Amino acid sequence: MSKEQRAQVNAMLRQPRPEGPQSVEAIRAGFKAMMAQMAVPDGIRITQTTLGGRPSLHIEPDNGPHTGTILYFHGGGYVFGSPETALSLTGHLAAKTGFRSYSLDYRLAPEHPFPAAIEDTLSAYRALLDSGEDPSTIAFAGDSAGGGLTVTTCLAARDAGLPVPAAIVAFSPGLDATRTGESMDTKAGIDPFFTRESLGHTGDMYLAGADPHQPTLSPAVLADLTGFPPMLLQAGTNEVLLDDSTRVAARARAAGVDVILDITADVPHVFQSFAGVLDEADQALDRAALFLTQHVHNPDTAATSAR
Repeated sequence: MSKEQRAQVNAMLRQPRPEGPQSVEAIRAGFKAMMAQMAVPDGIRITQTTLGGRPSLHIEPDNGPHTGTILYFHGGGYVFGSPETALSLTGHLAAKTGFRSYSLDYRLAPEHPFPAAIEDTLSAYRALLDSGEDPSTIAFAGDSAGGGLTVTTCLAARDAGLPVPAAIVAFSPGLDATRTGESMDTKAGIDPFFTRESLGHTGDMYLAGADPHQPTLSPAVLADLTGFPPMLLQAGTNEVLLDDSTRVAARARAAGVDVILDITADVPHVFQSFAGVLDEADQALDRAALFLTQHVHNPDTAATSAR
């Protein structure tokens, strides 16, 4: 365990912040500045492209076969964040798996509230399928709100009659817009990043009056996950959103879905971003990469075995 490293990360996240609700512009600028400090690995190529009509970053490892595709959804409460702020995560996943990744710049609230983000992520997945990619070679991955989108996009794909992807990896996913998880209260003050009030501030922008009691907003309490692919849910014990992961894992298990609930002690929300600084972050990304390589189909291998 890395007690000193965890203390360093906790202190960074507890730096004084302005009192009261911040403007959208201030929230976006602050998050961008914080995530610019995260380490992006060497050995990857980053290009700008579009997918499903939305801008996207295409991240590829410099060497090795591109045996699969990660469709990545960045975090930021549906209000802030971008593919650039998630580069520490997408870069490490690409480097560790050898897969290419598309990190989608989906529309954000309050300019584009629910269900704009899900419409964009579903369009991106449909575009990959329409380009001829087999769903068995595609995984959804994301962090925080983007982790929530891995689940809700899979729901939307299944309900639209599309094949589901090969796997889902969600880092500290937000999966309950009703905010009814016990950890919302038991981890209050322990979480260095979120409070119920801060989540409510951005959550209201995304909801824009929509009822949170629906599966695509609160899958942790309302979704039927029947037919879902294998799932890996990673979270830390120091986050108010912890029970979003525990409850979705229970729903997945009840629906007969292969699910791994991977909880790390004394680490904050999306601790995987601190790769290179926090040992637990590197170890969690190694586990996520192993999970992806175990479940994402290798088209080159399939072609060889078919001969």
